[in-house]
Amino acid sequence: MGRWQEGRAWLSSLSRSTAIYNFSVSEPTATTTFVVPAEAAGQRLDHWLAIHLPEISRVRVRQLIEQDKVHIHPGNAKASLRLHGGERVTITGQVELPPLRAFPENIPLDVVYEDEHLAVINKAAGMSVHAGSGKGEAGSKGTLVNALLHRFGSLSQGSGELRPGIVHRLDKNTSGLLVVAKTDAAHRKLAQQFLRREVKKTYLALVHGWMPESQGTINSPISRDLLRRERMTTRRVQGRTAVTHWKILKKLEGPFGKFSLLEVKIETGRTHQIRVHLASVGHPVVGDVLYGAPAVLRGYGGTPEKAASLDRHFLHASGLQFEHPIKHKPVELEQPLPDELDKFLGNLGHEGSQRT
Repeated sequence: MGRWQEGRAWLSSLSRSTAIYNFSVSEPTATTTFVVPAEAAGQRLDHWLAIHLPEISRVRVRQLIEQDKVHIHPGNAKASLRLHGGERVTITGQVELPPLRAFPENIPLDVVYEDEHLAVINKAAGMSVHAGSGKGEAGSKGTLVNALLHRFGSLSQGSGELRPGIVHRLDKNTSGLLVVAKTDAAHRKLAQQFLRREVKKTYLALVHGWMPESQGTINSPISRDLLRRERMTTRRVQGRTAVTHWKILKKLEGPFGKFSLLEVKIETGRTHQIRVHLASVGHPVVGDVLYGAPAVLRGYGGTPEKAASLDRHFLHASGLQFEHPIKHKPVELEQPLPDELDKFLGNLGHEGSQRT
């Protein structure tokens, strides 16, 4: 492995550990040096680092520079520094962030299964699972973790102090089933099941247009979008393996156009996987503005008497199957569409959410 590849690998691990645990690092844990190629001449230092290190956000790159963890020779490391090519860039440590701890908040929870080892929650749309890295104290309020700590008191610590109990995640505006661990033993064994892809997750998604076949599989690798870093993409050569299976439950057509109600099953759990995969084949999830869906549905001619809109995307985790990590018995749970999605289907001219 060359110096450049070593630098990418080290910085990728740096980003992952910071995002997951949000630890404050007082001393540098590694030093990595690599050489800027000639073709990078004219680029800003922060932009170049962000583009070539896709696992690290631009905010994190700037924090590294501001905290004097990036050194360049010749020259002084500034985010706006224009590169000439041939410079030696050295990374001397991790970003130092103030440590955050999750705290209890009295937020209502819909608990669909519970025992002394774990619980399964029907998460509402609009609730983040846990606080994001580097958002400060205000960003650590109102999350599922805060609600879990109030409801259960004690949770597993397998994912760090900021994410107690969290074994897997759902996007903020995705509703549905999510399993959380109360004990470290349950957490370890559940995590192993996810790693071995033994946990079966089923989703319901409404997408724009009619899918070309009754069912299919999307297996395009997923990586960070370099231009819009809040998005993921399937367009880059390098990416992480992702597999999404879909099946049409209903084809809908009405004054707002054509739609397909899908049952979706995933083998992997990449960030935004279902959303980016369906958008990549031209059928974005309804309400998912980030991936190209319109914010408001307008009828034929663009002048409907009543427009339809969602303040979330139409994606719901409807089924969850796993082996109980302690009792070694199958746990199989289903959760129907929440009221707001069922009513939205009614606005499209569809009666209820029953399958055909």
